[in-house]
Amino acid sequence: MSEEKDQIDPSDFKALLSSYPLTIPKEGDVVKCRIISIDKGEVHVDIEGLTVGVVRGRELFAESKEYTSLKVGDEVEATVLDLENENGEMELSFRIAGYQRAWNNVKKWMQDNITIKAKVLAANKGGLMMQVEGLDGFMPVSQLNPDHYPRVMGGDKNRILEKLRELMNKELEVKVIDVNEKEEKLIVSEKAVWEDTQKAVLESYKVGDTVEGEISALTSFGAFVKFGQDLEGLVHISEIAWQRIDHPKDILKVGDKVKAQVIQLDRSKIYLSIKRLVDDPWKSVKDKYKVGDKVSGKILKIEPFGLMVALDKDIHGLAHISELADEGISNLGEKFKIGQNTDFEIVSLEPPEHRLGLRLFGVKGKKKADESKEDKKEEKADKKDKEEKADTK
Repeated sequence: MSEEKDQIDPSDFKALLSSYPLTIPKEGDVVKCRIISIDKGEVHVDIEGLTVGVVRGRELFAESKEYTSLKVGDEVEATVLDLENENGEMELSFRIAGYQRAWNNVKKWMQDNITIKAKVLAANKGGLMMQVEGLDGFMPVSQLNPDHYPRVMGGDKNRILEKLRELMNKELEVKVIDVNEKEEKLIVSEKAVWEDTQKAVLESYKVGDTVEGEISALTSFGAFVKFGQDLEGLVHISEIAWQRIDHPKDILKVGDKVKAQVIQLDRSKIYLSIKRLVDDPWKSVKDKYKVGDKVSGKILKIEPFGLMVALDKDIHGLAHISELADEGISNLGEKFKIGQNTDFEIVSLEPPEHRLGLRLFGVKGKKKADESKEDKKEEKADKKDKEEKADTK
């Protein structure tokens, strides 16, 4: 055996390795090594005293923080690409080993609920493309924290994209919430970090509490109120006022100081109500209005099915299209205008449902027309009966 070793050319690395009873790495194996030199885009390493390896070019995996600040003496892991290159060195890759290490890391971070930093690379209408430890990740718009969430009037997608692009190149604190290495799917959340910070603060609030805050944003579905220690709650449009409104901006504006009641706590989500701190005007509506009353109302909105009418600042009613003319009416906009004051008759009143029905004053309406027809039938029947009695005499 010793004679065979003496006959082997030391430069024949593969033959030399085969003559020793050592565990020799194979292509694709991950090996531990120590950096011995860094020069001109190449990193030379010692592989456990077995041989010298080299990492060069694209295999350096510079995107990973683990490989961006290497220095001589550092211990690293690399993947074997070739047992011997043209210079007799083992060809290695940090890229492959680093890529696998990165996936292992994000899986562990998700499991351990660790907060990490990730860089915003780009934006689209659905969210942000992120760089997470050299991997491509994604953060949906719904996973942004409240400060970064693009609240845009009307939900204009182009304006939402503009807001998202303002975050490009910034580092955000996030948590990994979904990992699928096989599909190369990596989802992160900034909101999850924010939620964790809110938990302790939220414990000091309970349903029914009254809070004071400031309107921070308005959307088509409601108003956001900032209060307490950087908390923010949503007042749904149905909880802003007792009367029907088309948009929160009809009553509120950003910067308004308001009082609201906590009506629901759902993890980090806080739902508030402004109207519940005000007496429901519909409780006493029968003291002001009764069926059959003639009232003056201001037309607030013209719908295909009728008119929305304000009798006062709190009580609004509906004049159905069938109650606006004795004959059919094809275009309400030709006869009525928004802001117009018109006389109506109250035809129905349902306080528990917050409903009040109106009829244009002077119009008979379907019910009255039917009653009128019945009256005429009775009159004709009476007349006929009298004539028949007269004939018999």
